[in-house]
Amino acid sequence: MTSVRDHYENHLAPFYSWLSGGVDEAFARGQAEVAAVGLLDTDSAGYALDLGAGFGMHAIPLARQGWSVLAIDSSALLLEELRAHPDGDSVTTVQDDLLRFPQYISGCPDAILCMGDTLTHLPDRTVVRSLFALVSEHLPVGGRLVLSFRDYSKALEGPDRFILVKSDESRVFTCFLEYKEDTVRVHDILHQRSEGSWLMRVSAYEKLRLAPEWVQGQLECYGLSVRQEAGLAGLVRVIAVRR
Repeated sequence: MTSVRDHYENHLAPFYSWLSGGVDEAFARGQAEVAAVGLLDTDSAGYALDLGAGFGMHAIPLARQGWSVLAIDSSALLLEELRAHPDGDSVTTVQDDLLRFPQYISGCPDAILCMGDTLTHLPDRTVVRSLFALVSEHLPVGGRLVLSFRDYSKALEGPDRFILVKSDESRVFTCFLEYKEDTVRVHDILHQRSEGSWLMRVSAYEKLRLAPEWVQGQLECYGLSVRQEAGLAGLVRVIAVRR
């Protein structure tokens, strides 16, 4: 089993935008999501921090709307893809662990995003609480934290643990979920056609089983006003505002 960083850099990053439906479709979904939480409202542009930004699914739409965006991710490949986008020059990128964000920000961000299931990639609940403490410390009054993550707290059983994520004529990507008490081991399986043959690559990593109610309770402990709602693609979306 590999670390989250190695799993993304060596297994997922080279075709992550394909998994997301292609760059154009991903940016359209990202724009719809930041609009749904009010970040594209007239005169809303400010300073945003995107944690686990990937190839810029949310950072690029914010930058297009006039936001000053700092995007942090552990994957050099995904950040390179972000910078290569025509609008990528307007986003400041940093390759590092997302909990090290305080050393890179200039002032207090008006909005902090941690979306696309990034939260469940953290190693344990103690680190999640540390992230929430840092966010609370650096958000100004009225500043917003926007999270989206998958609820793994209810274990799937039997064949439901096998999930076909995406496929086309040359690639088939599936995953298998193996539940533990506090985590779920995700086995990502890629079948790729090459010179008339199918090649298989497998990599596995751990994700946290975070119940939305637990996340909300932790954020409230740090002085944030919290609401939950349905996000895109079956994810839970949480919006927390600094009181």
